[in-house]
Amino acid sequence: MTARMFRPTALPVALATLLCVGLPLVAHAQAAAPVPAAPPARAPLVQLPDFTALVEQVTPAVVNIEATSDGGSGKSGQAGPSEDQLPEIFRRFIGPGGPGMPQPESRGGTSYGTGFVMSSDGYVITNHHVIDGANKVIVRFSDRREREAKIIGSDALSDIAVLKVDATGLPAVRIGDARSLKPGQWVVAIGSPFGFDYSVTAGVVSGVNRRSLDPSQQYVPFIQTDVAINRGNSGGPLLNTRGEVVGVNSQIFSNTGGFIGVSFAIPVDVAMNTARQLRESGQVRRGILGVEIGQITRERAQELGLPRPVGAFVNGVNNGSAADKAGIRPGDVITAFNGREILNASDLPPQVGVLAPGSRATVTVQRAGGQRDLVVTLDDLEGRTSATPAAPARPAAAPANALGLAVEAVDAATRQKLGLRSGEGVRISRVGSALARQAGLSPGDVILAVNGSDVATAQAFEQAMAKTKSGETLRLLVRNATSTGFVELPMP
Repeated sequence: MTARMFRPTALPVALATLLCVGLPLVAHAQAAAPVPAAPPARAPLVQLPDFTALVEQVTPAVVNIEATSDGGSGKSGQAGPSEDQLPEIFRRFIGPGGPGMPQPESRGGTSYGTGFVMSSDGYVITNHHVIDGANKVIVRFSDRREREAKIIGSDALSDIAVLKVDATGLPAVRIGDARSLKPGQWVVAIGSPFGFDYSVTAGVVSGVNRRSLDPSQQYVPFIQTDVAINRGNSGGPLLNTRGEVVGVNSQIFSNTGGFIGVSFAIPVDVAMNTARQLRESGQVRRGILGVEIGQITRERAQELGLPRPVGAFVNGVNNGSAADKAGIRPGDVITAFNGREILNASDLPPQVGVLAPGSRATVTVQRAGGQRDLVVTLDDLEGRTSATPAAPARPAAAPANALGLAVEAVDAATRQKLGLRSGEGVRISRVGSALARQAGLSPGDVILAVNGSDVATAQAFEQAMAKTKSGETLRLLVRNATSTGFVELPMP
């Protein structure tokens, strides 16, 4: 088959056809309808943000961090859970992981992260876990300059570290207000995930005042976002739409090892407070109340007569602590701290920890259906004393209760040591069951109450125990050498 071709003879035929209908060729061209003008461009229905100018402005103040350790004694003395001690879904993301990046050896290795210049004289903020244990830290700028940095200080509890490079006139970030962040606001991250330098990701604030699964970081009210964060982003800035730093990217939740939509940043006010103390003294001091707290469940709210399950339930009070001196008792519900409402138990530690030891604060508690304000003078978190070993068990008759607890009258020495009044409590002389031992009960502890009923004799203790049926929850108010608090366990 041959291809169809157009021949020159076709043109006269076409002209003849036009002449037959009485329309000259030129006249037909003039009579043709004009081509309509293109309609004006319509404005987009949705205005998506353009972060180009923001990124161009902030990028010079963002740096890459390379931290090398030879496996020697460079580790920070402040301990926190190691990666394998945390739940699998919880990740702190540092290097390695980028294309061509060296992998850590069994001892020592290299980690990679991000940071930002906080002042033009060379101070840089990054994450503690990026440089923890490092013997050498290299800072790389966006113009490819490199400087070796000195570690000014590092704080595991806030996961913030401060570095210093020998340079002046550096472009520095602008600091924003993390406290004004609200869910739904746009935020931007700049970092080096997997070694891809100065990658930009964006998203929205998903939540504020989030707690970490790492118990050592209970003093950080994290910002939750859906900004993509991966290995190498740690320590980089989280920015608002004005180009101001509002957070320091630190953690993600993941069951795959990669980003799945939930990332966390340290609020910039927490980071700057830590950085200031590290620059001034090389350490961070935090206030502490001296209470053991728990969440208010729906059942506990009903039991306490609360209209809704909010606040921090005081499970225990450390003896001689700021809370003890102020009159806070086990069973109280802390509903506000310095006038700020406590919705969840996790809201309290960050508000306390941001204050310096010796600071005075007002704690609002709910007790026995009434509300009262108590003034406390905070202790020093680093000045906590360790628990005093329990007194050795003394021979006792076999207990009558199912928990295997044998009790006796409180002797004068124990009463004086624990600050007990006459006729208050019974002393545990024997713990005869694994369940009671696992709950933390030890010989020498003093039981003050059973399910809300005060006990002052062994007979009263056994009668109170007998009222608790098998399978029900038993709540003991216990005082030992360090604290007074509740111990809850099921009655066998």
